[in-house]
Amino acid sequence: MKHLVVLVAGLAMLLGAGSAARADSGQLLDSFPRARAMIETPLACHLLDIWIAETPEQRAQGLMFIRRLGEYEGMLFPGRKPAVLRMWMKNTYIPLDMLFIGADARIIGIAEQTTPLSETTISSPGPALAVLELNGGFAARHGIGKGDRFATY
Repeated sequence: MKHLVVLVAGLAMLLGAGSAARADSGQLLDSFPRARAMIETPLACHLLDIWIAETPEQRAQGLMFIRRLGEYEGMLFPGRKPAVLRMWMKNTYIPLDMLFIGADARIIGIAEQTTPLSETTISSPGPALAVLELNGGFAARHGIGKGDRFATY
């Protein structure tokens, strides 16, 4: 029952918080496909509304120049095969949490509160299949950690 309450509360926040951030992102992300996603922790399921960076152009752009994300919004950078993934924050104005996702759909590492506008390379702690970028501090606020499960639907 506790999971259902958290799930319903998360869905309500997702539906309410997303509209302001979508307006803020303007046309910058219009060409990106959208999906629903979920992070499952031992205590809760967190529903997300994400953009997917599929093409090389989308991967290069990422969340650059975005000034605000809704609490339950983010961007997924899927890979083709597990590898050490490298990211940076060039032209990214907001701090992000980068969740590195392994081939088994579990989080293998988190780079928390990354530094806006930095060109420092941020690498996965091992072979990862994807990177999920969320608002800086999201993982800490919602108790997300290594081993938690990620899924899109």
